[in-house]
Amino acid sequence: MPPSTNELLFFSPFFLSKIWGGRKLQTEFGYEIPEGKIGECWAISAHPNGPSPVRGGTYDGRGLAGLWAEEPQLFGHIAGDRFPLLIKILDTSEYLSVQVHPDDAYAAEHENGSLGKSECWYILDADEDARIMIGQKAHDRAEFAKMVEAGCWDELLNEIPIHKGDFFSITPGTVHAVKGALILEVQQSSDVTYRVYDFDRPQADGSLRELHMAQALDVIDYGAPLLADGAVTAPEQGGVTRLMDCRYFSVDRVRVAPDAPVSLEQSHPFMCFSVVEGEGGSVTVSPTSSAEKRASPEPRRYELRKGDHFLAPYACGRLDYEGDLELVASYVPNAND
Repeated sequence: MPPSTNELLFFSPFFLSKIWGGRKLQTEFGYEIPEGKIGECWAISAHPNGPSPVRGGTYDGRGLAGLWAEEPQLFGHIAGDRFPLLIKILDTSEYLSVQVHPDDAYAAEHENGSLGKSECWYILDADEDARIMIGQKAHDRAEFAKMVEAGCWDELLNEIPIHKGDFFSITPGTVHAVKGALILEVQQSSDVTYRVYDFDRPQADGSLRELHMAQALDVIDYGAPLLADGAVTAPEQGGVTRLMDCRYFSVDRVRVAPDAPVSLEQSHPFMCFSVVEGEGGSVTVSPTSSAEKRASPEPRRYELRKGDHFLAPYACGRLDYEGDLELVASYVPNAND
């Protein structure tokens, strides 16, 4: 296998049932999902709790975790003991639990070496009454615990309406919940969540889900500013809008129209793409350097549809998008960024 290739890696999603889920992953994306309330599609995942295998091509059926360990050239030989990102779609027909995530240091110490969980949400669709709880109003640990004990949720939580196209960065320590939305989530490859409140709703067997108040009180950021909305104000340039940058990942929205194709240079260790809207289109991957042309001399063209998720490997060349598509691109910073 040459050290660079213009073959894209497409993935088969992994689905999880959730007490707050629904059926929109089937009706909106055409996925074949299990029966019941399905809340999460793990679309590009190397996490052991929900791996998504490669679908088709040279690496058909192989897991992303194995490729990370055994084919490091696909990821530019970047450092790290695991694939760093996890891409999901959430169907939050009902409220998520009110929850919070730890940072790397806390998770490494208390969660068996796990990564922390920085994440962000791009709202793909929202019901008329969709809401997000993001941030809290207590000044310290003692006040938060007191307000929880008294059940003063309306006074404690910062709750605002959400709309299609909104975007939220959810850093470790941010208390949050959401309902009535389809969400594209980009996060660190972690499955650590501390529940603060679960609306006293029973599971199928009548039991309540576990809460994690002690850990939550440890990790909540009591000084975080409160958001008033999630409107995207960054400019769109050449069809691309930068939604966020952080130390773990960058996220772009890419809009392609029949009269406005978009070309991207793949200059990162890897890039993850999720097709989240549109009637369909294509991407052509063309080598640009002499080394890439020797490894993969001919362009490769792929048909795309809403619900596709794929990874563009290191040094694959230029990605030329055509058609009617909206994608979310996520990638890790380059070493010199």
